[in-house]
Amino acid sequence: MSQSTNQAASSSFASLQLKPDLLANLETMNFTQMTQIQAESLPAILSGKDVIAQAKTGSGKTAAFGLGLLNKLNVKRFRIQTIVLCPTRELADQVAKEIRTLARGTHNVKVLTLCGGVPMGPQIGSLEHGAHIIVGTPGRIVDHLDSGRLNLNNVNMLVLDEADRMLEMGFQDHLDHIIAQMPQHRQTLLFSATYPEQIQTIAEQIMVKPTMVKVETTHDDVTIEQQFFEMQDGQNRIEALELLLLDKQPSSAVVFCNTKRETQKVADSLADKGFSVLALHGDLEQRDRDKMLLQFANKSARILVATDVAARGLDIDELDAVFNYQIAYDTEVHIHRIGRTGRAGSTGVAYTFYNLEEMYKITAIEDAMKLEVSPKALPDMSVLTKQPLQAEMVTIQIDGGKKHKLRPGDIVGCLTNGKEIAGNQIGKIKVTDIRSYVAVPQALAKTALNKITKGRLKNRTFRAWFV
Repeated sequence: MSQSTNQAASSSFASLQLKPDLLANLETMNFTQMTQIQAESLPAILSGKDVIAQAKTGSGKTAAFGLGLLNKLNVKRFRIQTIVLCPTRELADQVAKEIRTLARGTHNVKVLTLCGGVPMGPQIGSLEHGAHIIVGTPGRIVDHLDSGRLNLNNVNMLVLDEADRMLEMGFQDHLDHIIAQMPQHRQTLLFSATYPEQIQTIAEQIMVKPTMVKVETTHDDVTIEQQFFEMQDGQNRIEALELLLLDKQPSSAVVFCNTKRETQKVADSLADKGFSVLALHGDLEQRDRDKMLLQFANKSARILVATDVAARGLDIDELDAVFNYQIAYDTEVHIHRIGRTGRAGSTGVAYTFYNLEEMYKITAIEDAMKLEVSPKALPDMSVLTKQPLQAEMVTIQIDGGKKHKLRPGDIVGCLTNGKEIAGNQIGKIKVTDIRSYVAVPQALAKTALNKITKGRLKNRTFRAWFV
């Protein structure tokens, strides 16, 4: 197991044997010091070793393998040289975006995303034009392999990102199929938040003398406060959740459930009680999942009820609270869940419900996190007189995107034409190939929609509606 170092010199990107264009780009991004996972894994990755790295989301793991694969890449050789496999499209999109950012200083690097839930046609066209790096989900990559559109003969690096979730989601057969199609002589990197036995088994099968790196998944007690609530026999968890939400009034919160069915049930119950809530789970169409994530990220909903798998790839900077409606099956997953709040130095609270039958899980959490759990009392029923907080923003979908030459600046210009809406009132904007999304304050929603549908973007009108 690698040991971390406190010496700033050895945690500087400049201390690594990175290509000059990568180092220069890191400087423009103001990336000078490595995170712990980067400092411990990058030297082994850059020396060509197989690496197993255990670290939570938000630790900087994408930059660790991203820099490794870009440093190894031969840009002049226009062949697929790297495959990065992710459990969900959301995560794959995020990873591809970060690799492209890290590659900005290197000319002509082509990164292609191959994920399910989107039409096959554009992907087939992109594959015909070739790529250096493929980032995708196992199912869609198998589809392209089986139809003969994807050739992995030149792959010299395989990255399995969030390998634990891919195995949980039943991708073992797909992984085996993909790996069988690529050269045995390659470098393999395996990144995972948890390290179940299945990971060890797959590592033994596909890796050669891997270097193990583990960054402890502990969190600063100052930034994350944990509160536990023991549910008595027959006690209604949804009522307990409602009491806490009304009492604490978090501006943004994720409620974790263990099953898709429970996730939808909890979201429906909260919606019936007037809460601003969305559900995120595997039974939803990919397009709907994308919209849910977008709305939650741009503050068009206060509460997201989600399964662990669906919440991977959720990129929210400021999350006030996490609710463990059902306690996680695994201690590492619990730590991973609560780590979504209190990030980037902000404070956060994690509320966990459990019953007597789940005391063994509480004991495991106490041991792993070196804390003593004392159950707290729920807020008084009088808080039921409070009104749930409504979403700050509303999302407008515009029927046009990059293919129509639309840019975020065009949308801002249209909305700020006149004096009704100021530029600093406009929320997040996302422009995709054929759709665009903009978040606007609730009070200005109708005005904003009117400006877009009746105004002009790129000298033409576009249809638009509230998501």
